[in-house]
Amino acid sequence: MTPLRSFAFFCLAASTAAGMTLPTGDRVTGKPFATRSEVYAQNGMAATSQPLATQVALDVLKDGGSAMDAAIAANALLGLVEPTGCGIGGDLFAIVWDPETEKLHGYNGSGRSPMSLSMEKLQEAVGPDATIIPPYGPLPVSVPGAVDGWTALHDRFGKMPLAEVLAPAIGYAKDGAPISELIAYYWDLGSRTRRAYPGFAETFTPSGRAPKVGDIFKNPGLASTYERIAEHGRDGFYEGEVAQTIADYMAANGGFLTVEDLSAHRGEWVDPVSVNYRGYDVWELPPNGQGIAALQMLQVLERHDVARMRFGSEEYIHLFTEAKKLAFADRARFYADPDFAAAPVEHLLSDEYAVERSALIQERAMRSVDAGNAALEEGDTIYLCTADKNGMMVSLIQSNYRGMGSGMTPPGLGFCLQDRGQLFDLTPGRANSYEPGKRPFHTIIPAFITKDGKPHMAFGLMGGATQPQGHAQIVVNIVDFGMNVQEAGDAPRMVHTGSSQPTGEVMTTGGFLHLETGFDWDALRGLGRRGHKLSQATGIFGGYQAIRWDAERKVYVGASESRKDGQAAGY
Repeated sequence: MTPLRSFAFFCLAASTAAGMTLPTGDRVTGKPFATRSEVYAQNGMAATSQPLATQVALDVLKDGGSAMDAAIAANALLGLVEPTGCGIGGDLFAIVWDPETEKLHGYNGSGRSPMSLSMEKLQEAVGPDATIIPPYGPLPVSVPGAVDGWTALHDRFGKMPLAEVLAPAIGYAKDGAPISELIAYYWDLGSRTRRAYPGFAETFTPSGRAPKVGDIFKNPGLASTYERIAEHGRDGFYEGEVAQTIADYMAANGGFLTVEDLSAHRGEWVDPVSVNYRGYDVWELPPNGQGIAALQMLQVLERHDVARMRFGSEEYIHLFTEAKKLAFADRARFYADPDFAAAPVEHLLSDEYAVERSALIQERAMRSVDAGNAALEEGDTIYLCTADKNGMMVSLIQSNYRGMGSGMTPPGLGFCLQDRGQLFDLTPGRANSYEPGKRPFHTIIPAFITKDGKPHMAFGLMGGATQPQGHAQIVVNIVDFGMNVQEAGDAPRMVHTGSSQPTGEVMTTGGFLHLETGFDWDALRGLGRRGHKLSQATGIFGGYQAIRWDAERKVYVGASESRKDGQAAGY
């Protein structure tokens, strides 16, 4: 969300306290929170965080490509025009509805830590007083999983040759593309903290500054890397010249990622997990991601009559915030690479456990929360979804973490390496403690909804620890409050920060509750009386895309919210 649009509750409090009435909206549709109409189309649809990427995805669909081809084409272009949230130096996750098998397939494309970096070496490098891994530089760099994810997903669900899928992004990288408003804002911020790292300035600020709104940005190095991938598939990235360039660069700059680390990487097909929320099956991927936190929250919320509480009420906001604290306590303790520490997912999502945890919610805000017996707030990402004429629907999320990643930018390749390794715990003996060859706890999560075993909606909401909170709010907005897919994303959002974290931090003071403009002043005062600490924030409320399948009318319904530069479009 832009700074101008993302006023927190203080502006609202000042106006309503002075006797002004709350806005009721002037849309004739009766959807006061919607900033625009839903998009309807019969043959295919794409919703991304940047309009050029949406148009590229539509072009691929019109040329006979599958929803997966369109998703990869859009993701590749976003790596050029939105490097503030994604790129092939990062990781990828996806949930795919396959109309042939009539089931959902999950893909975990997260990379592992360098094999040559032991816990002892890491602790020595960060220093004796450090409690977290630094966000920038060589230490948080893990193996990039995105390209392996592209090729694995394309091999299974693609129809067009990979070279044709990547051709639009290659063309734009060579000829240039104009940079849009919100992305330009974050590009400038990201460049300030990373321009000192070798190769970053040459790639992302070639004119000596970040691109401004409307500037044409070219990235010939990225075009060249994409061409190698188009010709050689995953080997064009994880073997040969690109892999060697990455390894040599890291070795020369205090890093540990090697050719062997890159060559050994493979993503993983996983089974999505779900809970039923009032007749709708909501699906997420299991850890090492945080998706099941959204499901744990929904399990608690279903024990209460949320619809009666109404959107934005003190009672609902309090309940939601406490449910979040409970889920995030478990997230801090249990969510990690299942190859090293398997979370008790079935138990955490069970009805019995939800009843037990729900009973802990009282009238006052909880200041500390223990996990059940069984810095993460920041992060920018891209989320996109696509759908084709054959019924395939793709929910895909991809990220560098912390926006533009580690700052480490190998020469001539056109991308920055991710800093996802910052999300390891430096204390030995915990589920998410650092180990060589381990996948860190992950924040990026795609989501999907089915109803009666049929596809209903691909959706996601980017933004660090905001994501599971946002996923749960979208579901509640649609199911309990009757919003359409556009209004559900545009409605004012709440984000709680300060929960216990998988990196070792422990909540002791209740954290902070951030509310966007649009919540009632009486509700805010009531929340304060309950012990919630209300705090102003800008830009932490995420960015959402969705495509719903209207089975009765046989049409797709798309949405892209106004907090991003994005667009939903179909044909």
